[in-house]
Amino acid sequence: MRMVWAFFCVLSLLLSAAPSWAAHAYAQFGDIKYPAGFSHFGYVNPMAPKGGSLSLVPNSRQSNFDKYNPFTLRGEHPPGLMNEGQESSLVFETLLTGSLDEATTAYGLLAEDVSVTPDKKSAVFRLNPLARFNNGEPVLAVDVKHSYDMQTSPQASPRIRVLFEGIKAVTVLGERLVRFEFSKADEQMPLVAGSLQVFSHNWGRGADGKPKAFDAIVTDLPIGSGPYAVGAVDFGKTITYQRRPDYWAQDLNVRRGSYNFERITYKIYADDTVRLEAFKAGEFDVIEENIARRWARQYKGRAFDNGTLTRTEFANPNPGFYQGYVFNTRRPLLKDVRVRQAIAMAMDFDWLNRQLFYSAYKRIEGYFPTAEFTAEGLPKPDELALLAPWRSQLAPQVFGPAARLPSTAAPRSLRQNLREARALLQAAGWSDQGGVLRNAKGEPLEVEMLFDQASLVRVLGPFQKNLEKLGIRMKFRIVDYALLKKRLDVFDFDMTSTAMGSSSTPGTDLRDVYSAASADRTGNLNLWGVRDPVVDALVEAIIAAKTRAQLASGVRALDRVLGHGYYAVPNWYSPSYRVAYKGNAFARPKTMPDYYSAHSWITGVWWSTNVANTAKP
Repeated sequence: MRMVWAFFCVLSLLLSAAPSWAAHAYAQFGDIKYPAGFSHFGYVNPMAPKGGSLSLVPNSRQSNFDKYNPFTLRGEHPPGLMNEGQESSLVFETLLTGSLDEATTAYGLLAEDVSVTPDKKSAVFRLNPLARFNNGEPVLAVDVKHSYDMQTSPQASPRIRVLFEGIKAVTVLGERLVRFEFSKADEQMPLVAGSLQVFSHNWGRGADGKPKAFDAIVTDLPIGSGPYAVGAVDFGKTITYQRRPDYWAQDLNVRRGSYNFERITYKIYADDTVRLEAFKAGEFDVIEENIARRWARQYKGRAFDNGTLTRTEFANPNPGFYQGYVFNTRRPLLKDVRVRQAIAMAMDFDWLNRQLFYSAYKRIEGYFPTAEFTAEGLPKPDELALLAPWRSQLAPQVFGPAARLPSTAAPRSLRQNLREARALLQAAGWSDQGGVLRNAKGEPLEVEMLFDQASLVRVLGPFQKNLEKLGIRMKFRIVDYALLKKRLDVFDFDMTSTAMGSSSTPGTDLRDVYSAASADRTGNLNLWGVRDPVVDALVEAIIAAKTRAQLASGVRALDRVLGHGYYAVPNWYSPSYRVAYKGNAFARPKTMPDYYSAHSWITGVWWSTNVANTAKP
């Protein structure tokens, strides 16, 4: 996108600062792959035909939905409406958009270009004059500011507010010019500002034209600028997104070859077995399977043999999900790190993988499951430079080998692990009294595992029995997803099973997950209740990183501290995405992206083979 000298002059006056640079993209570390004026991303087919339909189920656990506003805490919004987890929003667009083959670069979408001051304390976005909402109105700077104001208001979900904490002010400079000022110099903040999901300032206005309170916008249809708008809905059960015939960015380079389906429908099933049988019966087109046992034993039959249905696995090159059984350290019985470590040692992953998982998984070794970010062996000099100032506040073990839960593969055994776990419990003041561990107050060591999937009982059962050998009682509490979410939002649990996406570029998102400030904020992701000044300092060092190497050093140091805190029992991950879909109904580009989730790749890049290719070269 071209820059004009007149724009530079106006901008320099508006900023009242040193001259800044402007470009079609912003890279946290300066490495922009696609030049100005590029045609399309390398992993799409720019000639992909438009049309056809795609029906699928959400990849995340969800039993219903009762609102259209994804930015507030109360209630459950439908899949496909918000950028979160593995899903991309079909309705709300952002100022900048990332590519799936770069980790720290974003290109202009709603913003035609971005201008960042040399001190990195502010950024100005110029909006594309073509950008239109689904009601035909132009996307203007006032809409950007309104979207920011609403998403950082008390009515918004705390998770969103934490993401934008580093933004000090948003100012409308002109009809299509908006400036973000940051609390301090930060290489990542222009990307954070660029990730703001924008909606019309008219969304949620009543019949009298007056705006509603943000959390009172519940069933008002969203006014977004994305490629789709909400279509047919069976509330709580199915939702269809209809491709906009007037979509403003269909020929924009960052959208060319993307979002090719005419309709995308999500169907909600409360029961996993019913969901799979519905897929086999042809009720929807695509399913991603997360359970190895089901994948190995139930994705079989005539439909798969004759090609009506196809099952395949796609390599997962991404930083994996962190998945584990989280300890709520707010609970008095779980405050002692030795107790948490002992409980974690009772889980026999090797047996589970061999007997239950068809050897399909690998053990998660760190809180950031990728080679670049996982702490290994002794701290390296770059990690020590970050950890040394905090030596007096850190356990000596942090400066030794990275924390690893022992295997039960020979020459070790479960018995040896349980012996070591018992020694830890004794050192923490727990003694065996008639087969039950009790502390000095006579309290038994009991924990409740809260979850919403009955299928987990099969996996947790052996863990529960191993804990019994130590004198620890683990109770199961199975609830529906809505109740689980409510209890997790207010941290009302002892232990729970969770999976959290791991970013290819950890940064401000870490505040929501690990900072002390978020430990007691309702609805935040700091489920474990981490309150550690060392963790807070490392999170800020990661956010302030000037190079990719500095960022990686900070994440590895953080991983080392968290690992020795034993805040969870790490689970396992699959090195591939397991996807089944209707026979030859879909096609995909030959080039695979580097950073992708199966869900966003399918909805954003695949196309229907039942549509004639009428795209113009």
